[in-house]
Amino acid sequence: MNVVKETRLQKTVKKQRQILKEMLAESMVRLASACAEKMDDQKALEKILADEMRVAEYCKYLWVLDRHGIQVTETITRTGTKTGQIGRDRIARPYMQPALKGEDYYLSEAYISRNRKRPSLTAVKCIRDKDGNITGYLGADFDLRELPHTADQYIEDKNWLQVKGDPAIRSSLFTQQRIESAMDARIDDILSLVEELILARGVFHAKLHFSSSRATLWRVDNPYSYQILNIDELTDPDIMLAFPHREYFDKAIVEPEAIGKVFRQFKSLRFADETIYLRAGSLNVVNGMVGLNFSCDGSHYMDYREFLDKSMAFWFGG
Repeated sequence: MNVVKETRLQKTVKKQRQILKEMLAESMVRLASACAEKMDDQKALEKILADEMRVAEYCKYLWVLDRHGIQVTETITRTGTKTGQIGRDRIARPYMQPALKGEDYYLSEAYISRNRKRPSLTAVKCIRDKDGNITGYLGADFDLRELPHTADQYIEDKNWLQVKGDPAIRSSLFTQQRIESAMDARIDDILSLVEELILARGVFHAKLHFSSSRATLWRVDNPYSYQILNIDELTDPDIMLAFPHREYFDKAIVEPEAIGKVFRQFKSLRFADETIYLRAGSLNVVNGMVGLNFSCDGSHYMDYREFLDKSMAFWFGG
């Protein structure tokens, strides 16, 4: 049986959920214990929830269900009471399923809320009588926007990732052929110019669109916006005057001499085959990732060192 390996992003999410679950556990246990003594008194339950909501830092809604999953209180909010909720059947909601399988306390997977259409989480704690029998469930809803971020900053995996594209494009692959673009005709000059923009003009991410003869650039001076250079600009060395001089970015992990090697590999992939060829290639010198998009609409993302280790035989066979 194939075991699916967790990605770094999935591990970060899992860690974040566990930290949040532990952070909320004490108040959920205390509140459920208080509710256990008042399960036959709707008003008393609502007062317990309202008192808790006055001091709850992150909670959006509190509610109590009976042991059949039917709501027996109104939904208590930070600003008052959301009426018309008594009798609501929540037993089929995804966040209730672990309780039905025996989990005493848990934090749900994130879901999109029904009313506000916002990413949310629900914590559920079983309410038990003195003999340990389940008499109901305490629920607490949280808006993901309002919860504290407690996990380490997510750092993307640098493992090679291959993504299949549009099946319609792949099915007609062998009926198409590369047509020389304006960028193809001046490719050496253009690659040298973009290399210079990275090394001395503050560009840290460049994507070369060979088929459409343009480049998309991100600069250290304005990383939240990108620039698009057309073929006329890419073939005019005077455009250097529009970019202030910047030393090679100190956060870059790609060796300066490797940039030209990556671009020459792009050129080789562009011209190696008339049917399967590179349509676009990108390099980010800060995270070291190379992105490739081929005529078959397949995409690859990989570390630049791994990319440089691959021969043409790897991409196109013997």
